Amino acid sequence: VQLVESGGGSVQAGGSLRLSCGVSGYADRYAYMAWFRQAPGKEREGVASIGGYTNTRYSEAVKGRFTVSKDRASYTLYLQMDNLKPEDTAIYYCALSTMDTMLTFQVLQSTSYRYWGQGTQVTVSS
Repeated sequence: VQLVESGGGSVQAGGSLRLSCGVSGYADRYAYMAWFRQAPGKEREGVASIGGYTNTRYSEAVKGRFTVSKDRASYTLYLQMDNLKPEDTAIYYCALSTMDTMLTFQVLQSTSYRYWGQGTQVTVSS
């Protein structure tokens, strides 16, 4: 199983970026997937998750600014990030779970996900 992220970069505060994560080698296209991020000196935190194609959850830090989606045909996970803030600066990782079902508290926990991408850097300047 391979997850490959792209779309990171540098942007000024208030700007937008769109991250992509292509999945290969995994058959279940309804699998739970999520985006996590890790800033220097901080723990990895869950940002957004999607179960199937419509069951989405967001952390309070990004709710209303980020949108997670998934394309079935290409098996690609997206994260549209708008109104970016300097505190969004981090390495962003996509992740895929092998769990068939999740409780709400599990969807943004890193332990719920088995496969991870290599990460892509997002830097937001003020």
